[in-house]
Amino acid sequence: MEIKRLSAAGLAIATLVFGVAATWPKQEVQRSPIYGVELPKGYRDWQVISVAHEAGKNNDIRAILGNDIAMKAYRQNIRPFPDGAIIVRVAWQYESSPRNDSVFPAPQSFVAGAPTNVQVSEKDSKRFAKTGGWGYAQFEKGVADPSVPLIQSCYACHIKLDAIDKQADLVFTNYSE
Repeated sequence: MEIKRLSAAGLAIATLVFGVAATWPKQEVQRSPIYGVELPKGYRDWQVISVAHEAGKNNDIRAILGNDIAMKAYRQNIRPFPDGAIIVRVAWQYESSPRNDSVFPAPQSFVAGAPTNVQVSEKDSKRFAKTGGWGYAQFEKGVADPSVPLIQSCYACHIKLDAIDKQADLVFTNYSE
């Protein structure tokens, strides 16, 4: 009798929980304005293309990652990049490390601090024909930045590279072996 009562209570609680959960608003996939580019699932497991430090206003340290299509294009020096190539730039604040420096004879250690944002470049020559085949996005804490002027500035900057290196296919990062 006791087991039946517990089972009935458990069933009632489960029904209540699932019933309430079904009424919660569904989260839509976050997409960038203009291009509709999403934050790729599993991108943190992608291979490293290169790393970079940008001084000045950003003062960040970056890891540039690529999906399998991008990595194959990099390694085989295929340009333009094929459709489906995705390049992700993950950035953190560039900070000195007092902890590490306490071990060294002079201050010299810099590390990734707090995350700043993730930028995504996705190649699709048909979808993004007006921007050289690339669509762009920026995410903060996994949420697409809704700023249209910010996202428009991506292509405006990348197209400048075309004037000095048409073979780059609007991509700043070279593969670091």
